[in-house]
Amino acid sequence: MGFMDSILGGNHQSRRNADDYVELDLAPADVEEAATQVHIAEIDGQASAIDIKDAVYDGDIVIADISHLRASNGRIEHVIDELRQVTEEVGGDIVQKGDDQIIVTPAGVHIGRRKLGGQ
Repeated sequence: MGFMDSILGGNHQSRRNADDYVELDLAPADVEEAATQVHIAEIDGQASAIDIKDAVYDGDIVIADISHLRASNGRIEHVIDELRQVTEEVGGDIVQKGDDQIIVTPAGVHIGRRKLGGQ
């Protein structure tokens, strides 16, 4: 893998996990005062889906890794259907990004289906 592949996400890029994200000390706003938070999650079973549903009901956005459910397509479909029902109940949105991520949003947040940058 070349340097540009690691930046641009070439085909040979290895899987990312939570340890790949680096906390940037940018003096964020007080979390208690934030109206909406963005959560990173990993869905590996039903309990994970419950946590995501709770976050969306609370008005937060969730970006979830579903790669651990790939072995069982029935489980993936069941979890995505449950999360789709939650977004319908609250007036939110849900999309699957590639084979390994879903983004779930609460009411008032729409997920654009087109990439930025003119593509």
